[in-house]
Amino acid sequence: MSQVEQVQSSGAVDKAMLAAAVLALLAGIVGFHSLADASVWLRAGALVSGIVVAVVVALLSHSGRRFVGFSQHAIDETRKVVWPTRKETIQTTLIVFAFVLVMAIFLWVADKLLEWVLYDLLLGWKR
Repeated sequence: MSQVEQVQSSGAVDKAMLAAAVLALLAGIVGFHSLADASVWLRAGALVSGIVVAVVVALLSHSGRRFVGFSQHAIDETRKVVWPTRKETIQTTLIVFAFVLVMAIFLWVADKLLEWVLYDLLLGWKR
């Protein structure tokens, strides 16, 4: 079997597994709603079992394994991040608040200046 045929067949299997996962999820949801007269535990069991089967089938697919690998890599990269200290976070927050305050005052002054120029000087609408 050539490489192209193998990739196409594994792609078809992957799509079929993902479709089966969606169908399992839908079966759990339908089971939950169709057991409206049953106990809450039975309804919740139908829903949870549908979700669990869907997740297991999805994770067994090629796309699911790639997703797990990506997630593990993302977690590893997150551990490498140098997080700011509490002092740095507070200082940065205060700088942002000060900038927002300065911008609010600037925009208020600009708005009042434009209002004065347009209404009082150009249109002559005195208030």
